[in-house]
Amino acid sequence: MRKFELIAPCHFGLEAVLKKEIIDLGYDISLVEDGRITFLGDEEAVVRANIFLRSAERILIKIGSFHAVTFEELFQETKKLPWEDYIPKDGKFWIAKAASVKSKLFSPSDIQSIMKKAMVERMKEKYRVSWFDESGERFPFRVFLMKDEVTIGLDTTGESLHKRGYRKLTAKAPIAENLAAALIMLTPWNKSRILVDPFCGSGTIPIEAAMMAVNMAPGMNRNFTAENWEHIIGKKNWYDAVDEANEMLDLNVETDIQGYDIDPDMVAIARENARLAGVERFIHFQQRPVDRLSHSKKYGFLITNPPYGERLEDKENLSALYRMIGERFNGLDAWSMFLITSYEQAEKDIGRKADKNRKIYNGMMKTYYYQFLGPKPPKRNESR
Repeated sequence: MRKFELIAPCHFGLEAVLKKEIIDLGYDISLVEDGRITFLGDEEAVVRANIFLRSAERILIKIGSFHAVTFEELFQETKKLPWEDYIPKDGKFWIAKAASVKSKLFSPSDIQSIMKKAMVERMKEKYRVSWFDESGERFPFRVFLMKDEVTIGLDTTGESLHKRGYRKLTAKAPIAENLAAALIMLTPWNKSRILVDPFCGSGTIPIEAAMMAVNMAPGMNRNFTAENWEHIIGKKNWYDAVDEANEMLDLNVETDIQGYDIDPDMVAIARENARLAGVERFIHFQQRPVDRLSHSKKYGFLITNPPYGERLEDKENLSALYRMIGERFNGLDAWSMFLITSYEQAEKDIGRKADKNRKIYNGMMKTYYYQFLGPKPPKRNESR
C-alpha cells in the first residue's frame, strides 16, 4: 500500500481532541500546528480517517511543501511536484482554496492561478499533451502559506466532514457537527450519564452525543471525493471501512439524552434531524424554556451552545438570560455544565467562575468553552 502524509484541519483550539482521535485510530502523529494535525498512514488510513474522525474538517493527502517569497518561486517549486502521481490525464484539477498567513504572497486568487499554470506545465511534459479537457474525476487541492512556507494537500473529502448528512434543516446560528462532537469529547460524559442541552436548536449536540453513545461512525452514511480515485485508493478500502463501522454500531444501548428549545418549530426540526441520523429513539426532545430547566436525577451534564447576542436586538437580553442559566444550573443536584459562547460576561452573569476555560475559534469568531465541574458520582460496588 502507498504511504502518505495526511493533513487533518480542525477548529483552532481543538487540536488536542483531534490528535487523540487520530492516535486512537492507530496512526502516528508527525506534526501538530494551529488548526491542523499531520499524521502518517496508508490508503486505508485515508478512508478510515474520513469515516471515523468526529472533530476533523477534512482529510488531505500532502503533495509537498516548500519555501516561496515570489510568484516565480511559487511557480517553479509547484512545477517540481509529482502531480502526475495523483492526477490522471483526463482529471479535472484546481486549487480549491488558498490561505495565507504572515507570508509575502497573500493574494489567494493569484496563488491559485499561478499554481494551476505550474501544474498544467508539469503535466504537459509528463503526459506529452498540449491540452487537458479535464472531463474525468475531480481533484481539488488546498494550499496553506504560513510564514512563506507553502503546503499543498489533495482534498480527499469533498464537502467538509462536519456535513454528516443528517442536518437538512438548521437553526439561525447552528453549531457545526464536528465542533459539537469535539465539545462533548472535551467533557467526561459517557452514555451512562444524563446529558441535557437546554438550547438544542436543530439538535446537533444531542444528536452527536447519541451517535457517540451507539458508536456510530460520523462518516458512514455520506460520500467522499476520493471514492472514485481507484488509482490512489482501492475500492476495497471503502467497503472494508464501512463494514468496520457497521460492526461497531450498537443500537441496543440505554442512554438518557435530552434536548430542549423554547421554539416548537426548532424542536420539530431537531426531531427530524435525529430521525435522519438514525438516533431519534435515543433522544428526548421537548419544547421548554430555560427558566423551566430542572431534573430530578443527580450527576448529569449540561452541554450547550446558548445565544451569543451577535445580533444587536438580542444583546440587551443576554445578561438576564445568562443569570437564568446560572440560577437553573444551581438548582440541579451535583451536575456539571459545559457552555460555549462569545459573550464576555458569561461567568459574571452565571455567578460562578468556571473551573476550566478553553478558547476555541468558531470560524473567525473567538469563543470560550466554560467548564463548570460537578462532583463525580460514587463508584458502584462491584463486589456484590
